[in-house]
Amino acid sequence: MYPEEHHGDPTGSSASRSIPKIPTNIRGLDGILKGGFPEGRTTILSGMAGTGKTVLALEFLYRGALEGHAGLFISFEERAEDVRANASAMGMDPTVLEDQSKLRIIHAEMPVDAVMTGDFDTRGLLALIEGQARLTGAKRIVLDAVDSLMSIFDNPRREREEISLLLNRLRSLSMTTIFTVKVEPTGRNVYPFLDFMADCVLLLDQRVAEQIRTRRLKVLKYRGSDFLSNEHPYALSSEGVVLLPVSAMSMKDASFQERVSSGSEELDRIVGGGYFRGSCILLCGPTGIGKTSLACTFAHAACARGEKVLYVDFEVSPQTLVLAMRSIGLDLQPSLQADSRLHMLAAMPESDGFEEHLVRILAEMTRFSPRYLIVDAISACRRMGSERDAFDFLLRLMTACRARGITSFFTNQIRNQDHLTQLSGLGISSLVDTIIALEYFLDGQELNRRLMVIKSRGSDHSKEFHQLELSDTGLRLHRNAGQENAARA
Repeated sequence: MYPEEHHGDPTGSSASRSIPKIPTNIRGLDGILKGGFPEGRTTILSGMAGTGKTVLALEFLYRGALEGHAGLFISFEERAEDVRANASAMGMDPTVLEDQSKLRIIHAEMPVDAVMTGDFDTRGLLALIEGQARLTGAKRIVLDAVDSLMSIFDNPRREREEISLLLNRLRSLSMTTIFTVKVEPTGRNVYPFLDFMADCVLLLDQRVAEQIRTRRLKVLKYRGSDFLSNEHPYALSSEGVVLLPVSAMSMKDASFQERVSSGSEELDRIVGGGYFRGSCILLCGPTGIGKTSLACTFAHAACARGEKVLYVDFEVSPQTLVLAMRSIGLDLQPSLQADSRLHMLAAMPESDGFEEHLVRILAEMTRFSPRYLIVDAISACRRMGSERDAFDFLLRLMTACRARGITSFFTNQIRNQDHLTQLSGLGISSLVDTIIALEYFLDGQELNRRLMVIKSRGSDHSKEFHQLELSDTGLRLHRNAGQENAARA
């Protein structure tokens, strides 16, 4: 349901020099890890509470079990029934796989008497693991909240000895092992020696800026393998963990062959014959200038051709938009009916971090299969957290549209005097194919609108201002009176 990932050729020379790996089948993660977790070795997932360590680890086992690879999930904190309930909320159904002996979820309760007397060790745990491995044939195991296991030992030396015994035994069983470990809110790792003992270490982090939470994953280490070293945003969705590495998505260019109409013959002529299919269009201007009217004119024309449009609105509800467009003679309501040529998503930017917004849009793109995506307005994306978050959101969305051949149309609200210097305000103007600027101007005592095409790749577009008029019969574009007189002269 998400955009196609490009992980490179697994049979290529660089991959052949890497250690054996197991695909996680978690969306976006295998691209970051250049193939998956190290097979037969240990991976650590560390992070604060609420970062999704347990979900990610369980999803690895779950997706593997769906392909026939049995796995064991050992929890040292949560009860097995709670783990199952949480998994169901994330789109997984572990009970079916448990009935088929492809997955075991076990709550390893610590024996209170042994803990209190200091006689507890990991031999009983190992016996449990080995027994379950024999019954199921499991070669994959998750030890969830292993820090809770270590905390029962009475001194640091004992902690190291017991965890070393556990790791060595699992390694001898050729088990691909995942540990989840909590870190303190300050970021301090309570058991830093674990990172040195593991072959792969992933840090899951969440941060709050402007009251918006964002999540990031970073690979701290991966013995014997290359990996994507940047921080990568991720979301916890109703269908599991979704990672959004922009470097894992190909930069596919529009073919620049077929043109589609803007919905206005005059605008088609001004931009050089219409927009190129699969390109990205950016429409900039101050509030009230007519950006949404131009966007909806484009959407209405596409629906009239029988093509699907996904309209994402960060400012008004679908009902409000439909009513507003009737003032310029556009009736969007029929396209919202059963034939579903037009589908609208409306959300307040502050309601989620950009990861959740992006996952929701990408999921709808997969479900609805639109030919066009309209986002109104990208200036609101700053309210998803920060300017950087807004840029990351738009870059990933643009890349996904290019990969799918979807024509994307963005509106952006800027101050009137900034349109020539701050066209996008978010640093994406160089990435789009067509930029149209709208501005107000005074003609005597009358405030009017005008439009100019700043760029249109692959097109011989107009270099002049054109006056824009909006009325109950639609929009109209024509050259300013001064320009027309100069042309006749």
